[in-house]
This record gives sequence, C-alpha cells and structure tokens, in this order.
Amino acid sequence: MNFAAELEQPEIPVRKPRALGPWLLDAGAWALGLTAAIVARFDLDVAIAPVSATMIAVLIAIALHSAIGHQQFLYRGRYGFGTFEEVRAVSVTVFSVVVALFFIDLLMAGRPVPLSSSLVGGPVALVVMLGARYLRRLQHEHRLRPNAGRATPVLLFGAGAAGQALLRSLLRDPQSQYVPVGLIDDDPLKRHLRVNGVAVLGGRQAIPDLVAEKGAKIVIFAVANAEAALIRRIRGLTLQAGAAFKVLPCVAELLDGSIGAADVRDAKISDLLGRHQVDTDLEKIAGYLKGKRVLVTGAGGSIGSELCRQLDRFQPAELMMLDRDESALHAVQLSLRGRALLDSPDLILADLRDAEGIGAIFAERRPEVVFHAAALKHLPLLEAYPGEAVKSNVLGTQTVLEAAAAAGVERFVNISTDKAANPGSVLGYSKRITERLTAYASAEGDGTYLSVRFGNVLGSRGSVLTAFAAQIAAGGPITVTDPEVTRYFMTVQEAVQLVIQAAAIGRDGEALVLEMGQPVRIAQVAKQMAEQANAPVEIVYTGLRPGEKMHEELFGDGERDHRPLHPQISHVEVPPLLPEQVRELTPYGEPAQIVEDLIALCAAGGPQTEGARTAESTVRIGRQVGPGTRVGGLAGFAA
Repeated sequence: MNFAAELEQPEIPVRKPRALGPWLLDAGAWALGLTAAIVARFDLDVAIAPVSATMIAVLIAIALHSAIGHQQFLYRGRYGFGTFEEVRAVSVTVFSVVVALFFIDLLMAGRPVPLSSSLVGGPVALVVMLGARYLRRLQHEHRLRPNAGRATPVLLFGAGAAGQALLRSLLRDPQSQYVPVGLIDDDPLKRHLRVNGVAVLGGRQAIPDLVAEKGAKIVIFAVANAEAALIRRIRGLTLQAGAAFKVLPCVAELLDGSIGAADVRDAKISDLLGRHQVDTDLEKIAGYLKGKRVLVTGAGGSIGSELCRQLDRFQPAELMMLDRDESALHAVQLSLRGRALLDSPDLILADLRDAEGIGAIFAERRPEVVFHAAALKHLPLLEAYPGEAVKSNVLGTQTVLEAAAAAGVERFVNISTDKAANPGSVLGYSKRITERLTAYASAEGDGTYLSVRFGNVLGSRGSVLTAFAAQIAAGGPITVTDPEVTRYFMTVQEAVQLVIQAAAIGRDGEALVLEMGQPVRIAQVAKQMAEQANAPVEIVYTGLRPGEKMHEELFGDGERDHRPLHPQISHVEVPPLLPEQVRELTPYGEPAQIVEDLIALCAAGGPQTEGARTAESTVRIGRQVGPGTRVGGLAGFAA
C-alpha cells in the first residue's frame, strides 16, 4: 500500500483529534508488532516464548516512541490526522525506536528477546499505524463528498495538476454543486489513473459516449493553461454530446493559486480565442526590473494598466505611471493599491505632445526602464485624422525617445502592433515609423532600445469583442467587415507577460514579434458570441474599410521568423530612421498629403519599401477624408 502517495495532501482540512487517541493507536501498534515478531520467532509456540521479556520490550518501545514522538510534535497538535507531514513524523519516530531497541537488545547479556524482534516488529507496527490513519482518512473524505442526489454529475477534461486539484476540491466540499463521475485525458499514460477513486475513462473522442454512459450534465475543461484551439475543440464535442461546457480559468486569473468549485465558470470568448501557454523566465525578468525605477507611458490604457499590474510583482524601486487621462490613472491606481487618492508620486499626469514637459519629467524622475505603451490605436479614426497619429504616435514617441536618451535610460521598450508589418493604414505607418525611430535610438544611445510587436488584444478598450458585446446588448445586428477577414488574438495578460519577457532578452534595435497562434476569422468570433446571446442576433457584413487588410501579418517583407532565445518570441531587424526626417512631417496639412508623407517615411531606405508602395496603391481609395466625414462600422481592432 503506497501510503505516501495517498496521504501527500496536507491541504485537506482533517480535524486534529485529541492526542490520546493517536497515542493509544501507536502504543497498541507496538504491542501488536513486537508480540507478533517474537511469537513468530518461536514458531507461534506461546509456551516457550519469553512473555515477561516481551512485555518489558513493549513498554520500552512505547516509552521511547512517546519521548521521540513528543520531540517530533507527533502528539502536540502540529499535524492534521493522516497528512503527509504526520506520516513522515511517525516514520521517523518508528525508525528511531527500532534502532534504539536493536542496540539495547544487542548490549544486554543473554538477549532477553530475539535480536530480530525490533527489526521485524517495527515495520509491522508502522504498517498498523499508517494503515489505521489511512482508513480514518478515507472515512473522513467519504463524509466530505458532495451529495450525489443533489450535486450535478460532471466529467473533468484534464487529469493533470489543475484537473486533479479541482477534482479533490470538489470531492472535499459537501456543499459542492458538482460531483465528478470521471476524468478525460488524451495522454495514454494516464489511461489507468485513478484520483481519489475517480478514474480516467478515455480521451476526447470518448466524450459523447461518456456523457451518455455516466449521465454527466457538464464537462469542465480543467487544463489551466491550454491553447484556445484545444478549448474550442473540446467545447464543440461537449455541445454535440448535449452537455454544458465550463472552464477552469488560466493561472493568471487564479489570484491566490488555489482551485475550487467557485473558480469554474462559463467559457468566455477570450477562452475560445486568446489562450496561449506562456513560458516565462522569472529569474531573468526579475534581474532587470527588481530595484529599478520603471516608467510606463499610457499607463491608463488596456496594455499600460496590465503592464503596471504585472511589473509591480517584480518589486521595482519605483513604478511611475504616466498618462494624460486622469480617470484612467485613478482606475489603474485603484486596481494596484486598493485605494486611489491620486496624491502619490507614482502617478504622472502628462501629455506626450508636450516635449518640454516630458523632458522635465525624465530629467527629474530618472527612470531606468521605460515601457512606452501610449498611442492612438483606433484605425478608422486615424484614417480620418492622420495628423493626430503624427502628433501622438510619431512625434510623441520621438519626444519620449529623446527624453529617455537624455536621462540615461537603461532599457526602452516600444509597444508596436502587427499592423506595422507591411503597413497599409495610418496606424500601421505610424507604428512602423516608431519601430524605426526606436532602432535609430538604439544605435545612438547607451541603453537597449527595442520594439515589441503583437496583434489584437482581447478585451481591450474598443476591441472587436467590446464592440460585438455592445451590439449584442443593444439587440444587434453584429457588424462584420467581411466573412473571410482574419485577425490574430491574444489576451492582455498573456501579451503583457511576453512583452516583459521580450524586454529581458531583446537586443538593440530589434522588433520582437510575439507568438500569436493561428489567425481567427472574425465572422467565427461573431457567430460564437451570437450563440451565447440570450436572443437571436443577426450578423451583417459591411465591407472592408479604408486601411484595413483582409489578413493581418506579423512579419513584413524581408523579415523572417527567427527565434534564437525564446520559443514564443521572434527577432527581426529594423532599419533605423533619422529623427530629422520625422521632424519634417507636418500634422496640419491635407489628410491625403499627410498619408503620403507617412508612406514615404515608412518606406525610406528599408526592406519593406516594396510592401509600403503596394500598400500606398491600396489605401488611396477613400483617402480624401477629413473632419466631418462619417466613419462607420466597428471600432478598429486594438493593437
């Protein structure tokens, strides 16, 4: 019997009994073990067995066990009854008693009991002690199981650490609304595994049969960090089988690391689109963040606020949050500190368009690490007002780069977008220019300057999910540009994790491209969200808008997917762009002329020239747009 494997669950809330009960159990075990060993040594002939010496040996063993057990806190309320810690303490105590009895018997003249009595009787006593504790634990766990008549029978997909933790949690809650009736896992090595009496019954293809056979009403997806594609597949099989589908959140959502029935929830659209396993080197990250003065621009935005929350975990000497939106700063401070009095120096209210003000802030606060997340990002609006993209995205970034260089920043991370790869929109052009400006700063400054490029962030303000949810709440219709249009998606938590990791390994002037998985059809997203609506919702196709691509790209012409340091982060070279060329831009001209100037700057001297020229021919349509022109449809996909 593998007691250690069964009892290695110290988190079980086993009530600690009075010390007398366990002590009597252990004393009786010694009496049984030594008596059995000695009687067996004399061929079960009690008449010739040394009864008096046996009784004395039992008393000595009990006395030694009591003394050593006291030192091990065995009867002093330290351990829950039947926990792994108690098993260890019992084993150490019994081993010590066996050794002591052996040498006592060895040193005594005439050997009152056989020398083998402690070597045989000790293990017998240990088996009795642990066996009694094991049976008591089983009895306790059985009382904790939810009422099968009231709880809903469920199947758990995933027999890994998360699935087993959830299963044990469900089986130890008498009030649980779920009772597990089986586990499902694709790993053939787990095919005969049983966890707390619940067996692995098969792989994903067995879901329809198992739902019918076990009467399961729900399948709970219990793989905490699974890819979105796997979640979609299991959800499809579950719904086809006529059962409901629920998920266990990813690890980032489990704030205290514990798993229980309260964590099980309905699948969100972000689960079906944006989950990616993130392999993070915490030691390397902590090395460049711990004890450093860190500044985040655009700290009130979707990316910036999540950056602040995750950066705060690495104990920077100071975390400075800069934004021009005072309400956004209030929200991010509230999420970080639980209070937002707006009177602390970690909040900086400033605008990137104020070059003098930004320079003064950097000179005074002397940040060592900068994450530049501030930008205008809504594609249709920037198509209508390209001058605003110039002022915020291009000139604002150059302002921050110059201030960072003057302040001696050690590491500068520019947050870019997949729209900068073979750009075809004002947003894409402006962000490609910021990548090139950052590359120039890397060659001129002493620190490390790099860009990080990724696609659409699920749940960010103005993202496609937010727009679809608002349209569904209004009764529809859901507007989609084209039935074939695709986009890359990632949750904000996963994107920021990789941004922080990329900053740790990025080299001067590079653009680091994050692994985004497979592109997803927007029409499919709309369909899945419509299916979850309370009432039927129509989907209407409106056609691509100016600047929009049918399919986004992560790599531009001449760039290759090269991952030398991290399996989820690609490194691409970026040609530098002289700031003098950018200063010639004017944000106050005709919109069409501003766009042409952006295209020329974006393409000048770089390997993406041909891509930008192609883009220029495609974006001229509808380009004569100015203030007062209506921009219809959904908000642009968030960078």
